[in-house]
Amino acid sequence: MNFLEERIVKDGVVKPGNVLKVDSFLNHQMDIHLMDEMGKEFKRRFADKNITKILTIEASGIAIAIAAARYFDVPVVFAKKSKSINLDGDVYVATVESFTHKNTNQVVVSKKFLSAEDHVLIIDDFLANGCALQGLISITESSGATVEGIGIAIEKGFQVGGKVIRNLGYHLESLAIVESMDDEKGTVQFREQE
Repeated sequence: MNFLEERIVKDGVVKPGNVLKVDSFLNHQMDIHLMDEMGKEFKRRFADKNITKILTIEASGIAIAIAAARYFDVPVVFAKKSKSINLDGDVYVATVESFTHKNTNQVVVSKKFLSAEDHVLIIDDFLANGCALQGLISITESSGATVEGIGIAIEKGFQVGGKVIRNLGYHLESLAIVESMDDEKGTVQFREQE
């Protein structure tokens, strides 16, 4: 069991409807030492890639992306869930559906921050159905940049997202892959990884 799986077992809460609450350490209150470990692990897993930007989506992916960016020594760009008045100029747009929030958002990235010269590592906190990732991939490809890899903190392996993204040919690394959850027992089973 790796460091993130151990933390999920210790502090994660399984709720009905295949919901895994990790808000005490990952996406509401954040354990900065855990974030740092995740950033270091993503650097190890993508060490052979020439990463120039890390792309994520607001809000929960930002902290993990920043931790990884520290090790790659590159900027973080995050897709905003709505176009604000201070986002000037042309933008790349994708529509994404959120499994957690049960809604659809248009996400935008300013064209100033992604270009054909960029080699992008996409980072996010959760992977369920893969809609957010497909939106980020679409934005990256619209810019002409190259998706060098995708790093996920927690993948729900019993949902289709991971399979869809891997079948599209992307190098996807998830730090913890949840194989199953039992809300009555409060237990989580993880997929064996190398």
